[in-house]
Amino acid sequence: MSDRIRVGIIGANPDRGWATRAHLPALRALPDYELTAVGTSRRESAERAAHLFGANHAFTDARELAEHPDVDLVVITVKVPAHAELIRAAVAAGKHVYSEWPLTRTTAEAEAIVAVAAAPGLHVVGLQAGLAPAVQRARTLMVNSRYVGKVVSVTVYAARGKGAGGRIPQWAAYTLDRDNGAGMLEVAGGHTLATVESLVGPLTEVSAELAIRHPLAIIDETGERISVTSPDHLLLTGRTDTGIPVSAHIHDGKVTDGRTRIEISGTDGDLVIVSDGPSGAGGIQMSDLRLLGSNGPGRAWQDLTPEETGPFATLPIESRNVARLYDRLASDLRRNLHLVPSFGTGLHVHRVLDAIRRSADSGRRETVEA
Repeated sequence: MSDRIRVGIIGANPDRGWATRAHLPALRALPDYELTAVGTSRRESAERAAHLFGANHAFTDARELAEHPDVDLVVITVKVPAHAELIRAAVAAGKHVYSEWPLTRTTAEAEAIVAVAAAPGLHVVGLQAGLAPAVQRARTLMVNSRYVGKVVSVTVYAARGKGAGGRIPQWAAYTLDRDNGAGMLEVAGGHTLATVESLVGPLTEVSAELAIRHPLAIIDETGERISVTSPDHLLLTGRTDTGIPVSAHIHDGKVTDGRTRIEISGTDGDLVIVSDGPSGAGGIQMSDLRLLGSNGPGRAWQDLTPEETGPFATLPIESRNVARLYDRLASDLRRNLHLVPSFGTGLHVHRVLDAIRRSADSGRRETVEA
């Protein structure tokens, strides 16, 4: 690997998309990285993306991108059903891999990916919310200063604006099909619950209900009405490996005041992570987050949010936590560490979601597979 980490992005659409909104601004802000290759499904768009983003190479074949000697890290930002095949190609080429979350469409695919990704290299899943400054500060206060004492419970409310008013853009319509593994449960549920677990430990058992409260959606661009098969509401109670009770209500279609709130109650105090401002409706992974604390009986809430400094402060909100994940990855690569959210982390979250689905289907409390 050269002095700079050379990146090839699969799914670098020049007009729109998560790569354009989040990954490219993040990479531009970090001197450790250099964008050398882009890939899209059409030659014209690949060449236009290479010109627009300053990459030397344009591909329509993901395998050729992964095998190119000028690429150290393959970044996968396409629709979820394509993730497994693209990850395999990148791992087979011996490259480091950063795959967006959800890691794959199903848990079985994730298990197969983790098995093949045992090869050398760092393999990262885009569960970036745990690197937000408010979350990191909360973890420090809980571990180092025991701000809350012993954790008694965790209460979560997370509502996204996606699908509000029964309408959705064409590019997102595929997420309303349960079989594509990219709906509310997988994206909002996965990001939110992974953040909770980063603070209080892994969920080991869950009892859950899933519901579809908006069974039809209208495509913005065409007016077409489509059926929705992916749940838009999750009600959950669960327990961590240390016995901490967790309750959560996560849903889409919030017309007003979409937001996330994670409240950690303890024997000595409470901490609250809450999304702030208009970005709150997008989900915890791409929201401005504040940290509030109250330490001691009857004490008022204090704002404990860390001040935003450094190269991340001026980035678009969707890009900030992605940039932090890239920064952590570069540090891991330089020091031969494995502190980034790995494919194994992603597999665990997939297993949590599977336990939720089983519980919703059976009406029973279910154990999360170890």
